[in-house]
Amino acid sequence: MTKKITVLTLGALLFALSFSAEAQKPTKIPRIGYIAASSPEGGKAHRAVFRQGLRDLGYIEGKNILIEFRYLDGISDRSPSVVAELLQLKIDVLISTSPNVIGAAKRATNTIPVVMVTVVDPVAEGLIDSLARPGGNVTGITRLTRDLSGKRLELFKEAVPRISLVGVLLVADSSSTQVAFKEYEVAAAALKIQLQSLEVRGPKPDFERAFREAAKRRVNALITARHGLLIRYEKQIADLAIKNRLPSMFEATDTAEAGGLMSYSANDLDNYKRAAVYVDKILKGAKPADLPVEQPTKFELVINLKAAKQIGLTIPPNVLVRADRVIR
Repeated sequence: MTKKITVLTLGALLFALSFSAEAQKPTKIPRIGYIAASSPEGGKAHRAVFRQGLRDLGYIEGKNILIEFRYLDGISDRSPSVVAELLQLKIDVLISTSPNVIGAAKRATNTIPVVMVTVVDPVAEGLIDSLARPGGNVTGITRLTRDLSGKRLELFKEAVPRISLVGVLLVADSSSTQVAFKEYEVAAAALKIQLQSLEVRGPKPDFERAFREAAKRRVNALITARHGLLIRYEKQIADLAIKNRLPSMFEATDTAEAGGLMSYSANDLDNYKRAAVYVDKILKGAKPADLPVEQPTKFELVINLKAAKQIGLTIPPNVLVRADRVIR
């Protein structure tokens, strides 16, 4: 009888130990890959909001989630190699703003979910099938940057009625900024404004040369198309616009904050917070193909009165009153 009890006790002990060992197996911490189009200095506010969005959803970096940040420094040719590097780390979700990264990821894998916050039309670029049913491994948010080109130019003309020849700062080898120029051309014709392309090339763009070209062509206003390379130098671009006494319009609020005259765009902070929600849904089992791509509902007109004063410009009261934010 004693022997039987001993065997039973030993069996129970072994079962308890095996159950305990199973319970103590470390659970896999989700790993997020985040590829920024610019440098570590650019887009800090966006990454901060994305991280805060994850915290609001219960994720704590290093405890129940890991984020691998990578930066293209505005060099789109690096996209395939950076994507490959993160895929080798067995990431669970990839997030990026760069159309080149999203395209490279789509070509490299059809299983790793990709969350985008993009300036391009993702359907026209072939990144998804439709906004309602993305269809593959890519979903996220489109910022409607190109759709806002006409409204942006219209607001610019209202704020600075004298503008007649607008220089559009582009990256020479970027298809997205070339598309931007075409979108502005359509709006410019209706407003009887002429456009002049001002091209720079990476990795070290010569902005001084671009502004000399602007002066030579008698450009009297500047718009900068959104691109990772240009984000890195947004403060320099804003400063050169002031130095050359050019009113400037930008496609994101951070450049107006850096010293540009105006910006009109979707609310980026809201967009990046929504991106965190997509990551959460995917980690909980949702498939990107079934998650509709969102379009922003909040838009911001930002006017920098410091910049206006520096170039001797007075913003009309009827425009100023419509600003969502005024930097004084």
